[in-house]
Amino acid sequence: MRKLRLFTSVAAGLLLYGTPTLAQTGSGPAAKARASTPEIPFTVAPTPYRMPPGLYMGEGIGVSTNSKGGLYIFTRSGESRMFEFDPAGNFVKEFAKDSYGYGFAHAVHVDKEDNVWTVDEGPNIVMKFNPAGKLLMVLGKRPDPVDHLGMMPGTAPFSGANRPYSFHRPTDIGWDGQGNVFVADGYTDARIVKYDKNGRFIKSAGRRGNPANPLEFAAPHTMAVDEKGKVYVGDRGNSRIVVLDNDLNQTAVYDNVGAPWGICISPGPHQYLFTSNSAGTTIDARARDRVGEIYKMELNGTVLGRFGKSGVAPGEFASIHQMDCRFPNTIYTAEIQGWRVQKILLKP
Repeated sequence: MRKLRLFTSVAAGLLLYGTPTLAQTGSGPAAKARASTPEIPFTVAPTPYRMPPGLYMGEGIGVSTNSKGGLYIFTRSGESRMFEFDPAGNFVKEFAKDSYGYGFAHAVHVDKEDNVWTVDEGPNIVMKFNPAGKLLMVLGKRPDPVDHLGMMPGTAPFSGANRPYSFHRPTDIGWDGQGNVFVADGYTDARIVKYDKNGRFIKSAGRRGNPANPLEFAAPHTMAVDEKGKVYVGDRGNSRIVVLDNDLNQTAVYDNVGAPWGICISPGPHQYLFTSNSAGTTIDARARDRVGEIYKMELNGTVLGRFGKSGVAPGEFASIHQMDCRFPNTIYTAEIQGWRVQKILLKP
């Protein structure tokens, strides 16, 4: 009976913090954007990776590419694991196998120097590796064992600790042109933290609260930084993207494209913002035609087009958790429910 009550509590927490309601994703401003923006034609490339015999992907949690087109996929399959593939999709290695910093994967990103960064909400650790897998930097620390009792995944109690060098279920990471590091300390502190390139704390901003107030979030689940150093925060729980300047002051809010489970910004002289309006971790037939799409936007919030919908067929999206858009017309989607990564080729 005690096990049943515990399961019920955790399941309720997952529903509360992990799955937007139909009203949030299927109606309101997102419905207007869906109806008023053109569809972008696309094709689905062949599966961009080949797992070795006997090794299988779990939930598609994170995906990122390096400058040569190599692919990194972060999964949860009973444990957190990272798989590396070459540009042709051949398996290279299990990256940082059995790392102490893995526990409950949340995001992976490759920076301009091809260093690989992981964000893991289980041990509350962000790690930086060189391309060969050598550990270069650690931000955060594992909680003491007794602290885990009140921090089970899905319960997301509000911490508000706001400590310089520790996190509470972090979700994403990004960098500006000077190498400053931005961490979305997502689920329980609901803030953005800024460090210099050597990992020294600079400042933090944000807390859980009323979205009508500046810098108050529900769940900053995803984040991207543009070439000018502006920070775009996917406040999934409030179905909006919040734009911050480089000093973490709020400057704009885009609340017309649904619940941003994953966002990315393409590089180059003309950058684009992509955001996924996902259906949560359940494909609900009642919402299938009203959620799941990806929007392409200008950085000023102008919606240019959309593509896709929720589902498990090729070209449909089964709960996108992270996207990669290093190459602007090639979008990789890591899908938590689909247990896969898809490669989408846009036809502008």
